[in-house]
Amino acid sequence: MTQTTPPPPAPDVLTYSPETAARMLPFDVFDEEFHQDPYPRYRRLLAEHGGLLHTSEDSLAVFGFDEVSAVMKDPRFGIGHGKKSMISDQFVENQKDGESGRILMFMDPPDHTRIRGLVNKAFTPRTLDDLRPHALGFAADLLREAAGSDEVDLMAAFARPLPALVLSHLLDIPERYHPIFFASAKESGRGLDPGFTLTEEQKAGRDFARDMFINAGIEMAEDRRSNLGDDLISELVRAEQEGERLTEWELAMLLMNLLAAGFGATTAMIGNAVHNLLEHPDQLAWLRANPDRIAQAVEELLRYDTTLQITTRMALEDADVLGVPVAEGRHVIVMLGAANRDPRAYDRPDVLDLSRPVARNLGFGHGIHFCVAAPIAKMITQVGLTALLEYSVERGEQELERWPGTFLRVIGALPVKLG
Repeated sequence: MTQTTPPPPAPDVLTYSPETAARMLPFDVFDEEFHQDPYPRYRRLLAEHGGLLHTSEDSLAVFGFDEVSAVMKDPRFGIGHGKKSMISDQFVENQKDGESGRILMFMDPPDHTRIRGLVNKAFTPRTLDDLRPHALGFAADLLREAAGSDEVDLMAAFARPLPALVLSHLLDIPERYHPIFFASAKESGRGLDPGFTLTEEQKAGRDFARDMFINAGIEMAEDRRSNLGDDLISELVRAEQEGERLTEWELAMLLMNLLAAGFGATTAMIGNAVHNLLEHPDQLAWLRANPDRIAQAVEELLRYDTTLQITTRMALEDADVLGVPVAEGRHVIVMLGAANRDPRAYDRPDVLDLSRPVARNLGFGHGIHFCVAAPIAKMITQVGLTALLEYSVERGEQELERWPGTFLRVIGALPVKLG
């Protein structure tokens, strides 16, 4: 696979600036204490400001459940275009013909509607049913190999390879790509953070990792065009809606999105879930006693410690959030992790209670940007935790390591004793 040199940052984007971050965000993105545990800050915001706060003359933070839900489902809020978008430095230009590229969650209609419709043709309930037994086998094999050591990093031994193996089966990814994807996982995890929170060096690492996934997607799509099979990439190559096919570049960006999320976000979800179970042994005991309620438990674990903590929107026209005016062009910081702890939406929101009746949470977004692969990510997490219940597991002596990144909450190393 050809490695590419990271392109220089676009000249019209928000560049690294702690001053800009302090002005636009209702938290200190550079505070290590916040990075380790953002929830005390969320509690203060909810107690002091309800569901939203005007952080500056051009930005608004929403962190209440109703307020976040309202923004996420309102078509007047979107990603936006050009330098006005908070995440414009993450838009990728096709070096061949200048075609702009965005991952699905960074698109606005009508492009989002068209491409999501094509993806939905490949993500079906049958896909999930076909994947589950393979996921069960992968999880059992990984844990069998990891068990018995004095101490093992569960992220490296289980949480990272499990989604990778399931995704590889779904997309028929050659195994030679795995080391490249794993090596890029840490840097690509910064891919959702706005540019003003990243140094040029951090941005270059993020972009280099992103290009690894793009190049891999292009290579695999080219191979599938002459060797169609039963895998998801082949289905996407075949996919049509109203006579329209994905362009080569759109397919490359979509595959980059699937690869980065499959090798990163689902891993983060598993790691956070296991960590919180180990931090709450009473809840781990409850799950052992009620394995048939694993789906309910995963929903509560996602609510309690949300993988995608924050995303962004922009007012595409003059709008409002539950009656609060928002002028066109205003940035909106959408705090999903805070909304999932809103006491107006949940009883005892800061308590992990796996027996809690299932209620809607915002862990995979809401509205048109609800994650298209959410059912697969949840299934992999359910399967992983179910397999883990077959073993005794407790925290190891080494410290937990969190990877950098504010918008995506990722554990880098989780030492455990697995017997």
